[in-house]
Amino acid sequence: MSRLKKALDSGKFVVTAEIGPPKGINLEGVKHHIELLKDKVDGLNVTDNQSSVLRYPSLGGALLVKEMGGEPILQMTCRDRNRLALQADLMFAYSRGITNVLCLTGDAVVVGDHKDAKGVFDLDSVQLLDTIQILAEGTDLGGNKLDGAPQFFKGAIVTPEARPLEPQLMKFEKKIEAGAQFIQTQAIYDLNNFRNFMDYARKFNVKILAGLVLLTSAGMAKFMNKNVPGIFVPQPLIDELAGVPKGKALETGMKIAARMIRTIKEEKMADGVHIMAIGREETVPQILEMAGVA
Repeated sequence: MSRLKKALDSGKFVVTAEIGPPKGINLEGVKHHIELLKDKVDGLNVTDNQSSVLRYPSLGGALLVKEMGGEPILQMTCRDRNRLALQADLMFAYSRGITNVLCLTGDAVVVGDHKDAKGVFDLDSVQLLDTIQILAEGTDLGGNKLDGAPQFFKGAIVTPEARPLEPQLMKFEKKIEAGAQFIQTQAIYDLNNFRNFMDYARKFNVKILAGLVLLTSAGMAKFMNKNVPGIFVPQPLIDELAGVPKGKALETGMKIAARMIRTIKEEKMADGVHIMAIGREETVPQILEMAGVA
């Protein structure tokens, strides 16, 4: 049984974190991050060629998390594999004890480092969720009977800061209809907007983890506002980062993350948080201590 599902069903405030696999086969860094975080969070996402940049595979990273005693969350994008490969990878993952999967459509190829690659997109994230349900019922997408059926704890994403928001809400509902049991949001920084989103989301029987990207500088915040759709860092937070002495911005970003986690937990805004430290995974334990959720 999924330990992540058990934690969410228990009503505890759940924390998941994200690990970016290396670009290459040197796994020492990712092993260090797994060892650092496996006992401090309820699940570890392993990204799947994030931003269309080639990296060590999510499936390999998830197996490593499992081998080292952590709770892996396999990220699976539809960009790089057709329905045959997606189903095969899902069966392999489940046979090796990976029971959590986060379904993603995937970033466009042109934003990554292999611009001549052909995006597959045979399925999208909603169809992938449907596929996992069909596999669980004992058949494949061709209607053929399986000898043993995988039973995943299924997740998806939503972007509460998207503008306009209505298309996101429509897809959010479709994902839940397709069987999503937990949702990790894109990074949120405006808690008033997030409260409004959660007023809507609480109408559905799904667990919500509020996503937080660690801010490391005012420049990073400005860059995300300009270049990352669906992320909006309010000006007061940018001013807070810009107003600290040189070398203190990362510490300030950690304080901002901890403050937001504490508020989300105290107000019971969501079922937990998903922390994306993006190369600063070593800060996550301290952020959790600062937030009072360690």
